[in-house]
Amino acid sequence: MTKRPFIVKNAKRDAINERCPWCGDDPLYQHYHDHEWGVPEYDDRALFECLNLEGAQAGLSWITVLRKREHYRKVFDGFDAEKIVRYDDRKVAALLQDAGIIRNRLKVAATIGNARSYLALRDEGLTLSDFLWDFVDGSPQINHFHTLKEVPAVTPVAEAMSKVLKKRGFKFVGPTIVYAFMQATGMVNDHLTTCPRHRDLS
Repeated sequence: MTKRPFIVKNAKRDAINERCPWCGDDPLYQHYHDHEWGVPEYDDRALFECLNLEGAQAGLSWITVLRKREHYRKVFDGFDAEKIVRYDDRKVAALLQDAGIIRNRLKVAATIGNARSYLALRDEGLTLSDFLWDFVDGSPQINHFHTLKEVPAVTPVAEAMSKVLKKRGFKFVGPTIVYAFMQATGMVNDHLTTCPRHRDLS
């Protein structure tokens, strides 16, 4: 996969057209940056998937999880919460032997528990999308950061969302994980102002 055409290195006049540097030169990471990261996501299943994968990332780099994402989707039944809540000890044991995912017992258990919490929300007549997007009044917050150093690791909104998710029984949803989730799902636009995606998503 080649780099996106808006990248022109060593040209000062094109500096405003450089993608965010955090994705480096990895083609998979660049594709994720160019097509997914920061795009507003309102689909319940996709939000549930992202929330769990961000939790799986805890203590690791996102590219590690991104490389395993397709396998995660396969072994976790497309992140179908109704199927996940029925996982038994045999299924859990199989997951913990699967090198295609992060083999952490607490993280696997968290995904199953999160499925229960997700379905509990639905039983109350709430969609996960409405529940989460309500924290930003239903619309993306457009930030205007010029450098990576300016981008926060956590915000008061992320802290509030984390607190409510924990109260609802969700696991691996600390404020830092939640803010990364908000960035990924477009609840905030944290593309740098020099990145074309900032303009695209604003």
